[in-house]
Amino acid sequence: MTDARSTIESLESAVADFFKLHGITEPDSRIDIPAESSHGDIYTSAPLKYGYVKTSNTSIQPLDIALANYINLLISSGKILGVKSAVANLGYVNFFYTPEFFANLVAEILSDKNFGSNHALKGQKWVIEHTSPNPNKAMHLGHLRNNTIGVSLARLAAASGAKVTTDAIMNDRGIAIAKMMYGFLVGMRKKTVAATASAGARNANGSAEEPTVGHWVENPADWYTPEDLNLSPDAFVTKCYVAGEKYFGESEEIREKVRSLVVRWESGEKNVWKLWEHVLAYSYKGIGRTLARLGNRFDKVWYEHEHFAEGKKWVEKGLAAGIFKKLEDGAVLTDLAKHNISDTILIKNDGTSLYITQDIALTALKKKKYKADKLIWVVGPEQSLVMKQLFAVCEQLKIGRREEFTHVPYGYVALKAEGGGAKKMSSREGTAVLIDELIDTARQKILGEGAASAEVAEKLALTAVKFSLLKSERTQDIVFDVNQSVELKGDSGVYLLYTYARAKSILRKAVEAKKKPGRPEALAEPRELLRLLAFFPKIVERSLNVLSSHLVAQFVLQICYDFNAWYSRETILDGSPNESAKLSVVAATAEVIKNSLGILGIETVEEV
Repeated sequence: MTDARSTIESLESAVADFFKLHGITEPDSRIDIPAESSHGDIYTSAPLKYGYVKTSNTSIQPLDIALANYINLLISSGKILGVKSAVANLGYVNFFYTPEFFANLVAEILSDKNFGSNHALKGQKWVIEHTSPNPNKAMHLGHLRNNTIGVSLARLAAASGAKVTTDAIMNDRGIAIAKMMYGFLVGMRKKTVAATASAGARNANGSAEEPTVGHWVENPADWYTPEDLNLSPDAFVTKCYVAGEKYFGESEEIREKVRSLVVRWESGEKNVWKLWEHVLAYSYKGIGRTLARLGNRFDKVWYEHEHFAEGKKWVEKGLAAGIFKKLEDGAVLTDLAKHNISDTILIKNDGTSLYITQDIALTALKKKKYKADKLIWVVGPEQSLVMKQLFAVCEQLKIGRREEFTHVPYGYVALKAEGGGAKKMSSREGTAVLIDELIDTARQKILGEGAASAEVAEKLALTAVKFSLLKSERTQDIVFDVNQSVELKGDSGVYLLYTYARAKSILRKAVEAKKKPGRPEALAEPRELLRLLAFFPKIVERSLNVLSSHLVAQFVLQICYDFNAWYSRETILDGSPNESAKLSVVAATAEVIKNSLGILGIETVEEV
């Protein structure tokens, strides 16, 4: 008996050995699964790349024929198990499993609840930072894509044997937070209090009077709360930020006041810290609620204000070591010419630090705390240069080697607009689509289509939005279509859950009829489905290699297509001698669907 993984790996190894025997030192021995089982259960296209080989002094032979003959000899000698034959076909070599292999496969899946997992990263420690919600605004569709990618990547690494720690950073200080504070202070005031007016600034009543931090400290009841405006805490914070962003653009006078909040906060001014804590409390409440709804938790949440001063210390070390340069105006600049990376400011001329300064300190803290083999950041592509600069600086400071650090970027996501096309979103303008609003919309659509219960509708809605973001390659820009995401047919997460529920329903009916899956001696059908189940471990491995779970997402879709095609033409509970074998295929399929969705961070439902 052999398992699915070792059979495929033995074929890949044999293909590589064959080409090495013919002088190709680093051959491509990749095994894939063809679109139709008539072309083989699995195949290799490697012979297409290399042409012909000599079989004697006077003759040559196409590589596909020579490779097929080589593999068939290994099969006949018992060195490759589970494969019946290798067949050359116009540059390809197709491999066919034995019926006994399929029977063993089903037994393997049913006995191993972690089928698909591997030990490629055994003994390694990975730290994956993802999502890192902005405390100055509610989490939107872009954050959700980051979250789904980060969660699935952590699960992929864990399924590959790594000890995984997930963390997030709250960038809870700086100019963006100051804009939010200013927006609250000026835009969320209930009534006019005599104060110096500033050009263009307006409170909720339209008055030009501008309150001070001191006014708020003395009279906090004069400011709106989320409850007053019937807003969620994070939507309230977003409203403050949008107002602050608007005011910031009105005059240099206001811009200076906002910038002064950053300086006053860094100097430890008591009342400014009170205002900071007040508005952030709303933000954290909203973020926590959204993350809980997504079923997401972090092993560690870092807060920038706790370590930002350490970043300045690292900059001082770099200056002392001659790694960084101080400019005439007092700002501190990197020196990354040797790394072929453009330089960046680490400390501004007013003495305040930037995000990269805090990231240096945080990277050092992570290395010290976790002693990880790999630190990963799931961050948007607009930060690619910053991440390169960070990694290079950390290497200069001997915090870690650049190969220990990995940036995992992802494509932009937009919402499908009415009438087609993409709808541009902007947090600054208040037009971003919030996660909770998106899930609520999907939930209402599902309820309208007759979901079993509100609880099931919520799970289906979560699946719909998550899967819509995960089914595309992570660097691809996508347009999210909420209507397509909840369709019962096609490329939707709802379709996957309906398929899983169908399989579990068949198994429940079998239990009621006192029937159960049995282990057959051999299985030949449903071949299309069985060959997919056998390939699942390889898909998990390849998803890890490209740090993208879209391969798992697309694969489980195909499993569901083939399962439903088989179900439509086959009566499972028919009382025939093959009934228990068919039940074992149903149970194995349900298990692989569940394991696939588990990697994607999606919870299954057994009834819909």
